[in-house]
Amino acid sequence: MKVRKKITFILFLLSITLLLTGCWSKRELNELAIGVALGIDRVDDQYEVTVQIVDPSELSIKQSSSRTSIVTYTTKGKTIFEAIRKMTLISSRAIYLSHLQIMVIGEGVANDGIKPTLELLARDHEVRNNFYIVVSSKSTAREVLNILTPLEKIPANKLFSSLEVSQKKWGVTSKMRLDQLINHLSNDIKSAALTTVEIIGDQKIGNDQTNMEIVNTPALLQYSGLSIFKEDKLVGILNEEESKSYNYLRDEIESTIESVSCPKNDGNIATQVINSKTEIKVKSIKDIPEFDVNINIEQNIGEVECQIDLTDSKIIKQFNEKESKQIEKRIKSLIEKLQNKYQVDVVGFGEKIYRSHPKEWKKIKGQWEEAIFPKAKINVKVNIKTKGLGTLRNSQLYEQKE
Repeated sequence: MKVRKKITFILFLLSITLLLTGCWSKRELNELAIGVALGIDRVDDQYEVTVQIVDPSELSIKQSSSRTSIVTYTTKGKTIFEAIRKMTLISSRAIYLSHLQIMVIGEGVANDGIKPTLELLARDHEVRNNFYIVVSSKSTAREVLNILTPLEKIPANKLFSSLEVSQKKWGVTSKMRLDQLINHLSNDIKSAALTTVEIIGDQKIGNDQTNMEIVNTPALLQYSGLSIFKEDKLVGILNEEESKSYNYLRDEIESTIESVSCPKNDGNIATQVINSKTEIKVKSIKDIPEFDVNINIEQNIGEVECQIDLTDSKIIKQFNEKESKQIEKRIKSLIEKLQNKYQVDVVGFGEKIYRSHPKEWKKIKGQWEEAIFPKAKINVKVNIKTKGLGTLRNSQLYEQKE
């Protein structure tokens, strides 16, 4: 009886294996062209798609060679999907986008609307959503992806890493993944901010291997502020100072550097922000909505270019107040620009009303950005505490000689 049960169980297990499909959709690595960066431009009535592809054989070579580690393919099509498939006409391998690190949206596409670009990538089951999205300025996405970069053999790695480091250390860029961007453009306000990238220097040399061999690199890829979107269309670009203010408001400053003039205006004092916390509260929604923005900053002294007694608590207090007003002024200037020039709520003040007063938000959401947000009263208060003075209390370099 026991033997019969065992045989029945074994036959049952064997029958289950018939339902297993195995790796029916597997593809060998040598059959694929692995894309690490994707660029989308608009040329006339067609999309121009550029894919930066890794050359695995070149990366595996220990000694330097005359070949680059990447190759870029560019094709045109009525749709992005069509353009990517047409790359099989020039590539010996199928384009594989599961390892994308960066997507560059051309300024022309950004002006027309980026929804078609996002729709394809969100729908494709092979594309993961953990890559970053940026906008090219003064150059096409194709031109950006053709620039070879020093230090990093794969330019896509440079763009990816530089975006992460710059937001963490400088605070003027913004990391935006595909899923995050879709979420921003799918809510009631439908606005977003994407980091802007541009080519600095000689673009022609930047396309050549010599760009990686010269000490003073002729061409560089540089992040330069934020591109502001209303719905899915580009409406303006914030400079570095405005972008930093945006990140203060969004509570996305991890660390940055601030500079304040010395008491006698005979130099500057540089500080390192080590902690920043922003709270935005809805103070009132009657007639004209009013918000209170409180930003608490902790910092260390990083550099001093003048004679000042940093051991004096009164001087530190005056210094903190001066810096607080300076940051407040910058942030208020940005808010005024968003309210009056762009009429776009990329910071998310409307979301604060939605979360705290959902019933009232339903009544005003249809006219929020055009009619109500420009009139909203937004109070900004910055509080700064200086925690550390570095290894020197007072610099001996600026002490007066008796």
